[in-house]
Amino acid sequence: MSENIAINGRASKTKSAFRMEYTVGINIQAKADKVWKIMTNAPDFPRWNSTIKSMEGKIALGQTIKLVATISPTRTFNLRVIEFEDGKRMAWSDGNAMFKGVRTYTVTPKPDGTTDFTMAEVYTGLMMLMIAGSLPDFTASFEQYVSDLKKEATKK
Repeated sequence: MSENIAINGRASKTKSAFRMEYTVGINIQAKADKVWKIMTNAPDFPRWNSTIKSMEGKIALGQTIKLVATISPTRTFNLRVIEFEDGKRMAWSDGNAMFKGVRTYTVTPKPDGTTDFTMAEVYTGLMMLMIAGSLPDFTASFEQYVSDLKKEATKK
């Protein structure tokens, strides 16, 4: 995953034969613990996050989350939480060696009391060449996600 994600609210995409990555970052005028609490409350996601139709499960290491996204409303994604560093970083995964997606979320507190939030999704696998063309463009969805998160975290 790219470690140098721009904190400007704009998503970017990079692609090669067997790898594709989307990234986005934004600064949020809220404390990191507030942002983290919002991001890890699965049942509340559809209320504030316009990119999600439904989400079930607990966001904790080793748990499975069932997610339906607005970009693919007829499919339920069964995402496994593969990394969970409380208050800082988590990653969700779906797929296998043939085609796999891993989405990583990072929360970084800043000295001025704001929070830098980044999200990256990396798709890899042997089937990448065949599948890449059928995947939707996630750029707008990534930008909407960070916009929704910022709006929710900065509510009074």
